[in-house]
Amino acid sequence: MSLLRQFCSKLAPILVNNSVRSTQNVSAAITTNRFFSNKPAPYEIVDPKIEKQEQQDIIKKVNEQVNANQQGRIFAVVHLAGKQFKITEGDVIVVEGYWPPGPGDKLKLDKVLMVGAKDFTLIGRPIVEDGLANVTATVIEKTLSHTKTDFKKKRRKQYKNINFYRIQQTMLRINTIDLSGKLNNPPDVTGTEHRIL
Repeated sequence: MSLLRQFCSKLAPILVNNSVRSTQNVSAAITTNRFFSNKPAPYEIVDPKIEKQEQQDIIKKVNEQVNANQQGRIFAVVHLAGKQFKITEGDVIVVEGYWPPGPGDKLKLDKVLMVGAKDFTLIGRPIVEDGLANVTATVIEKTLSHTKTDFKKKRRKQYKNINFYRIQQTMLRINTIDLSGKLNNPPDVTGTEHRIL
C-alpha cells in the first residue's frame, strides 16, 4: 500500500469525526438562538434633528478656523490638464504634454477637488464650491523631457524600429492656497433673469 493511501485512510475518520462535531455545534447554536433568531435585529433610529445639529456644529467649527486663519498648512487636490495633483504652497509640479501658458504667466486653478488642513478636509462633489478655495500658480519654465526610446522588434521577421522622442513639459510653482468665504454658504448667482433654464 502506498504512503498516500495509508495517510488518507488514517486521515478520513478524523475528518469525518470533526465534520460531525462541527455540525453538532452549529445545530446546538441554532437551537439556542445564538446565531440565528426569529426576532428582527434592533436598528437604531437616528433623529434627523440631532444629525442636522451635529452637522451645523462641525460647519461652525470649520468656519471659525478658516476665519481665524488657524488651519495651519493647507493641501489641495487640483485637476489640471487631465490629471490630479496633490499640492501645498511652494510645490513645483510638472504638467506633461502641450499646454499653452508661457513662462511667467500667473494662473488661478479653478478645479479644486479637495482642500484639507490638520483638523478638517473639504471634499468637493466633484469640485469644492466656487469661491471657497483660491489656488494660484506661476509658470516657471517650459522644457522638454529627457530623451525616451520607443523600440519595436519582431523576431525572425527582420523587423526592428527605434524612435527617440521628448515630451513637452510645463513647470508650475504653487504660490498660494487660500480658504476664503464661508463653508456651506455659496455666493448668490446673478445674471440669469433673462435666461431660459
